[in-house]
Amino acid sequence: MKQKQAMFWLQVRRATALAVVLLLWEGISALGWVDPFYAPPPSAIGGAIAELFADGEIYGHLEATFGAALLGLFLGLIGGALLGFIAALLRPVAELLEPVMAMLNAIPRVILAPLFIIWLGIGIASKVALSFILVVVLTFFAVYNGIRDVDTRLVERVKTLGGGSWTLLREVYVPSVVAWVMGSLKVAVGFAFTGAVVGEFVASSRGLGYLLAFAQSTYNAALTFALIVLVLVFVMILFGLAGALERYLLRWKYR
Repeated sequence: MKQKQAMFWLQVRRATALAVVLLLWEGISALGWVDPFYAPPPSAIGGAIAELFADGEIYGHLEATFGAALLGLFLGLIGGALLGFIAALLRPVAELLEPVMAMLNAIPRVILAPLFIIWLGIGIASKVALSFILVVVLTFFAVYNGIRDVDTRLVERVKTLGGGSWTLLREVYVPSVVAWVMGSLKVAVGFAFTGAVVGEFVASSRGLGYLLAFAQSTYNAALTFALIVLVLVFVMILFGLAGALERYLLRWKYR
């Protein structure tokens, strides 16, 4: 009960702080201290958001961005988990995969967007590919390190008690990996949307990234802020869902 109350008051303080910042921003804009061409007031940004939803055109763009991001996230989690498991349990595979993943992790992977567009076109495939490559590396290292960090004494004790490979996988490796992956899930969600939006920004016919490119080309700061707010809101919703999933799967940590 005390923890829930503390969380409630924390949310209240955060909401109050946000409201104060928005009011100050609106007031400064009303006084003319900030040029609305560069930093439009919150009321103008809210108006731009309302206009996006008023004509209904935004829904197709949201569908495109969400579809690419969530598909890339799903494929990246599955692919990274499989590769991480195989690499952690088979040393020869790790010797081949680890340098490749380290190299991909070292470079800013968003620079691959033009290549994916050349290879896969301006459709959803190139956006999914970019989201996938951002997520798969993160997931690979989460799973790989999660398995490698398992206490070898625990593995030996399970084997001593007659546990086979399936028992080790179910009772030792999977719980360890779940903790690592869930700890990285929020970052993975952000990466997935980064890949989708950046891919759309570089070349696309629809999506939030496409709208951002349009807003940039027309020097429409209010529309740009509105689209950034939309991305932020939807990503925060997914963060909340990821947090709820983490608390459910790792409920033993919160007891």
